[in-house]
Amino acid sequence: MQVEFREYNQFDLWIWLEFSTVPSPAEKQYVEEVFDSWFFLGKLGGFNAENLQVQETGLELSYMDYDEDAAESSMMALMHNMADFEYEGTWGRCWIDLGTTDAIALDILINALKQLSKEFVNIEKLLVGGKNEDWPIPEKRESPSDYDDN
Repeated sequence: MQVEFREYNQFDLWIWLEFSTVPSPAEKQYVEEVFDSWFFLGKLGGFNAENLQVQETGLELSYMDYDEDAAESSMMALMHNMADFEYEGTWGRCWIDLGTTDAIALDILINALKQLSKEFVNIEKLLVGGKNEDWPIPEKRESPSDYDDN
């Protein structure tokens, strides 16, 4: 799976997937579950790079002291909104407002999609941000939920 970053605005971000064939209903479900799970974790503040105490401890985690005060004092990193996933031919796309979520969220999504592509759904390309000349984005409207064309 090729990963390409284009113009990036974390508050108004389109994520595009190009599949090798038109995805089946089961393949669409896999993709949507990855995005829904990722968004739910982001909505709960799971991608807060300011509070990575376990990661920063290293390999020896037995009897690790978890600092509750440090966790509480870190700035919130919350995703704000995500539209429904859409498909057109071999393309899929999703609009998202990453809010104050840290960039680690994108690394985690990319890692998950790479594994999904190896095992379940052949994804040729992941585009983060920008526009897709094959599929124009709607003009921004009053509410992020208005991005859903249905």
